[in-house]
Amino acid sequence: MKITINGITCDADAGQTVLQAARANGIYIPSLCYHDKTGVAGKCRVCVAEVEDMRGLQATCTLPVREGMKIDTQSEKALAAQRLVVDLLLSTGRHDCISCEKNGICELQDAAYYLGIERPSIQYADVQKGIDESSAFIRVDRNKCISCGRCVAGCNDVVVNEVLDFGRRGHETSIIFDTDSPMGASTCVQCGECVQLCPVGALIEKKSIGKARSWEIEKVRTTCPYCGVGCQLYLHTKGEQIVKVTGVEEGAPNKGRLCVKGRFGYDFIYSGERLTTPLIKENGAFREASWDEALDLVAGKFKQIIAENGPDAIAGVSCARSINEDSYQMQKLFRAVIGTNNIDHCART
Repeated sequence: MKITINGITCDADAGQTVLQAARANGIYIPSLCYHDKTGVAGKCRVCVAEVEDMRGLQATCTLPVREGMKIDTQSEKALAAQRLVVDLLLSTGRHDCISCEKNGICELQDAAYYLGIERPSIQYADVQKGIDESSAFIRVDRNKCISCGRCVAGCNDVVVNEVLDFGRRGHETSIIFDTDSPMGASTCVQCGECVQLCPVGALIEKKSIGKARSWEIEKVRTTCPYCGVGCQLYLHTKGEQIVKVTGVEEGAPNKGRLCVKGRFGYDFIYSGERLTTPLIKENGAFREASWDEALDLVAGKFKQIIAENGPDAIAGVSCARSINEDSYQMQKLFRAVIGTNNIDHCART
């Protein structure tokens, strides 16, 4: 179907919202509470627009498209409402852009820039909400929280851990863990989905703090090495160092979701104990060897065991950190070459 946004004729699909159609056509509408994974929210009211034949301003993130509709997100009335909401959000928190880890990738900052807001114009009560450092991996700064609800929706509806919610009242309303426990003492599994969904600097990976600015980072797509699921992730790097890890939103099978190991467990790559060459143990000590020498030794030992005790004297366990194809080849080696069914996988149970 055809719709018109800010005088531009756009293609739209049935079931889309106006905001989704705008994004699909490269039209920016400021929005803070909506995310493709968490779905319709309609909380922040930053994405409001005037719509022909409809009374009042409409939230484009909840408004379904229909044939021939005309939407204006840049009318005087719409822009005034957008500016007011963003101004209020900037006024009710400690959004220190210069020192914030989200500087350059902050969606509130993007909205303020788009709307021409240089600094908050509203004097608001200064409420210090404190910073939660109890988690080993995530820093929670409620002073930067804009109550968009994306982290709550992600925790409850996407990863279904049901730890995050809104709590307290009035000025002190903020996200809480369980029944208002510190994050580190809660039932949170530290998957970091809330961090990936947060549009501002309220939830930050501790390990990335002070490592790099957003414009210094390069992203490299790869596959998580921890198990056979094959989660797709981005390594955010500065030089040769990993700054942080995020899930690939459009990547199967995880669709942006990661576990605590996949998101935060990357320090092992810098370990001085990583094996870089095969080792053979002789006289109680290891020595370096070539691949040919190591493989010949293993094959010779296999042949010796089979000759003396039969193929069922050998057993193998495939590791979940290997890809599925490697596990398949492992069982084929044992069944077809060695001649035994003594093959198992560490993830079977």
